[in-house]
Amino acid sequence: MESYSNKVMEHFKNPRNVGEMEKPDGIGHVGNPVCGDIMELYIRVKDNIITDAKFKTFGCGAAIATSSMVTELVKGKNLEEALKLTNQAVVDALDGLPKVKLHCSVLAEQALKRAIDDYLKKTTGKGLGLPETDPDHHEACEHELPEELK
Repeated sequence: MESYSNKVMEHFKNPRNVGEMEKPDGIGHVGNPVCGDIMELYIRVKDNIITDAKFKTFGCGAAIATSSMVTELVKGKNLEEALKLTNQAVVDALDGLPKVKLHCSVLAEQALKRAIDDYLKKTTGKGLGLPETDPDHHEACEHELPEELK
């Protein structure tokens, strides 16, 4: 079994920007209740810049770590830069994820895009044209705790 990097463990044990945001400018909600990973990402935007981001996640350690990292990565970015953030950038910032946990980084990317989409719909009346639901993001979904998290 592959193990988690120190950065993943740090973001799991001490996640950044946890919690609900009062009056967010955009909310992104993604997940697969069958698998158990559910993420909500909240953003605050001023002058086209994401000034704050918070999250609530129900899921495994990797889901929490990727949610935490994506909030750190988007703060201070303009919307165009934030939209270019890929799941691979989240994985790289965490010094990697086990293959069976890569779907968590996809969820984090999708949550960010949905939050920006929500913001754009509220402010311009036009979103990003995202599908109503995301395609299934799980090739494998193993939620047994690795030794580091027990």
